[in-house]
Amino acid sequence: MNQENLFDIEEQNKTSGPIECLGMTFESDEARRAHFTELLREKLEDPEFRAIEGFPIGTNEAILDLSDPPYYTACPNPWLELFVLQWENEKINVDELYHREPFAADVSEGKSDHIYNAHTYHTKVPHKAIMRYILHYTMPGDLVFDGFCGTGMTGVAAKLCGDKEVVSQLGYYIDCEDNIYESHHSFKEKKAPISKLGVRNAILNDLSPVASFISHNYNKITNVVRFENEAKTLLNKANEEFSWMYETKHSDGRIGKINYTVWSDVFICPSCSNEIIFHNVAVEGDKVKAEFNCSHCNSRLKKRGLDRSFVSLYDPSLNETIKQAKQVPVLINYSIDKVKLDKPLDEFDYDLINKIGKLDVTYSFPLERMIPGKETRRNDSIGLTHVHHYYSKKTLLILSYLRAHCHNNDLLLWFNSQLINLSKLNRYRPGISFPYNPLSGTMYVGSQVSEANIFDAYKNKLNKLCKAFKNIPSPSLVSTQSLDSIKGFKADYIFIDPPFGANLNYSELSSLWESWLGVKTNNIREAIENSAQRKSIDDYRDIMYSCFKAAYDVLKPGGWATVEFSNTKASVWNSIQSSLGEAGFVVANVSALDKQSLSFKAVNTPTAVKQDLIISAYKPTFDFEVRFKASEKYESMWDFVDYHLDNLPIVRVSGDSIISSSERDVRVIFDRMVGYFIRNNKEVPIDSIIFQREMAVRYIERDGMYFTRSQVAKYDKERMVRIKFEQISIFVSDENSAIEWLRQKLKNKPQTYSDLHPLFLNELAGWKKDELQLELSNLLSENFLIYEQMNDDVPSQVHSYLSSNYKDMRGLSKSDEHLKTQAKGRWYVPDGTKESDIKRLRLKVLLKEFDSYIEGKGKIKTPRSEALRVGFAREWEANNYEVILDIANRIPKLMLQEDEQLIMFYDNARTLSENSADEW
Repeated sequence: MNQENLFDIEEQNKTSGPIECLGMTFESDEARRAHFTELLREKLEDPEFRAIEGFPIGTNEAILDLSDPPYYTACPNPWLELFVLQWENEKINVDELYHREPFAADVSEGKSDHIYNAHTYHTKVPHKAIMRYILHYTMPGDLVFDGFCGTGMTGVAAKLCGDKEVVSQLGYYIDCEDNIYESHHSFKEKKAPISKLGVRNAILNDLSPVASFISHNYNKITNVVRFENEAKTLLNKANEEFSWMYETKHSDGRIGKINYTVWSDVFICPSCSNEIIFHNVAVEGDKVKAEFNCSHCNSRLKKRGLDRSFVSLYDPSLNETIKQAKQVPVLINYSIDKVKLDKPLDEFDYDLINKIGKLDVTYSFPLERMIPGKETRRNDSIGLTHVHHYYSKKTLLILSYLRAHCHNNDLLLWFNSQLINLSKLNRYRPGISFPYNPLSGTMYVGSQVSEANIFDAYKNKLNKLCKAFKNIPSPSLVSTQSLDSIKGFKADYIFIDPPFGANLNYSELSSLWESWLGVKTNNIREAIENSAQRKSIDDYRDIMYSCFKAAYDVLKPGGWATVEFSNTKASVWNSIQSSLGEAGFVVANVSALDKQSLSFKAVNTPTAVKQDLIISAYKPTFDFEVRFKASEKYESMWDFVDYHLDNLPIVRVSGDSIISSSERDVRVIFDRMVGYFIRNNKEVPIDSIIFQREMAVRYIERDGMYFTRSQVAKYDKERMVRIKFEQISIFVSDENSAIEWLRQKLKNKPQTYSDLHPLFLNELAGWKKDELQLELSNLLSENFLIYEQMNDDVPSQVHSYLSSNYKDMRGLSKSDEHLKTQAKGRWYVPDGTKESDIKRLRLKVLLKEFDSYIEGKGKIKTPRSEALRVGFAREWEANNYEVILDIANRIPKLMLQEDEQLIMFYDNARTLSENSADEW
């Protein structure tokens, strides 16, 4: 970053004062960085260091320029172990006995905080939500680790646990000795404090260089005044040189300032072959019409299916002629005397655009081809094949100038923060006043693009960043590598928000940012399901296992890990849970996290969920593991149950209700025990039936849950003072029980998919391992009804629920529009007259599934039990006993033996088949 000096940098460095780092004293922060940069330079020459899994793609100089060693390296951080050793030596009360129940409360935190919104990213967890978990599981000075750190909100949360004002904003009460209580009421009642005010240390890691870069900037000590002055100086210099590019003429000849210019796709009319400017024919006021008329022949058209108009143009950067979809400027939004107005382009505007188009870009900018991928190559068909194609000539000229003068990470973060909003990903949406509207989670380029004013964008972002930068008392450590290559230290607590299957293509979505930074993601070990990377759900699960295993090794024995989960697929949920278990973690609780904001997919995808789920899992203590391995099988089994029950939440409370905990169900406890035995290469001593019998003798049952004798008194006390109890009466283990569970949930309360999905995932812990696990959407569509035709009256079941539970809907008719709006998308149980039709439809689906088993060959690894039941019944009636026997021999034996209906058909078919053979 050796750029021209606009900021009198040398003088500022002189006044930064002496600082200490890793036991050494430096005359200035720049001296500290220079010292460790040289050490990192030497390290980068080591081939073994560069061979570390997930080492980013970039030259040594690019990595050094981006890094701020030893706190942040845009590659694996060599100083993590030294810092952890220093932090451990600084700890107080290290001999204090550590024990925590899982944090079992549901959490809701909004996204309106300045820190959260200062820099966009594909997914984020609000730092205030993470603070609740850190405060619960840790004490001041403890080390928190996040191996999928994203924008570093875990680090921000760890540091702000020492900020009394921020902690108080969460609703907690802090006494004069810095003890933290659940509330002031808890303090008055002399209940035990839940935590202690104080900074926690944090190590943050991500495979993505842009993620680790953003994390570092959120988690370092920032001189906000200096940053603001430098940014304003740079912006003013750029404005002096380029502001003329945003000039336009008002109707009276005065010069106004352009806020944004709208560019529209051009299509070809299939009837008359003339060009159609999409904006001119499809936009009417604040709406974009689904159907419109050709401006030449008046044919009725829809955008879908229309051919684009293309232009050939010379790309001087690539020194070749390229072909791109034609877009033309159609509208300018500008300000005159602080009033915002719209206007079509006139001769002055077209001349200005032509003038800019002839200019050469004198500063460097990324020229590379878009990386291979589903998102990054989705715009190849319209000619956006390289990074610079995603920016207009005007934008590219100014961005390259700004990038050339970003001499430190503060300025570079500021520059980086608007690269998506200023690209062609920024859609124009009529009637939407917000100037930046790219779709999150995709690289979709709309038919109308808004070319925003760069100076407005960076001025607004500067204000947000200055508000976001808190007084971080000490920096967090940041590393850039694959999580499964992390080692060399021990953490007290882990919070991670990993990628979830095919939800988001992180490395692709980060490619624009990283091209400008000069260091890119090495996505070989990216945990993702992605056809472009040739990664299946099995590959995703394998990588997640490796990452969770590394996290398990990093976590101290007896410590806790919190994993955020957000995905609509049961297969991904299973992958996360199985990977956690195989790595050694024991799941203790699943709760909800409501981030109070919906992404594009959450709003528009029918199967999207409103809430993320939080998995709480623990690593057994060293003492327990030694005792477990030394005990006999039978004794070690009950040792595990004792230990596991002690790590489960005793009471889950929501308002006036106690919430039943599925983890205390005897069948889930059995599964956890079996999993632990298998991971430790021990034979399971008894089967589930005997285990359930023994549990009833050894432990105390309450409301379908099991407790130790020391726990039950606390539960009974809470149970007496709570008005309601939400009990799980149906245990979901297979398709049949899942249908019954859904019937129970929907019988008196019709609900949407988004309402049901988090609850359904929470029940899957007991699903039989050999049973085909169906998606919630399939179970609903095959067995229940949904109200979605707004031209029909609201069904009686839905009408009854809404009119009884919502004051503003009482007395409304089934045809009332307000009632219809609230009813739309709700699933409900069919009434008696219609249920027979639903069953017939379901029977067809199940028999079709069964027929696929007959046509197939070899073992049927995960059959659908309901399909087997109806199929066996059909073949029995047709006397096709050999078919029953053939299928029975190809399904898992345990599945056959544990299903009463299947074993009945099998035994009888075998008997009759043997008798027939004897007679023959």
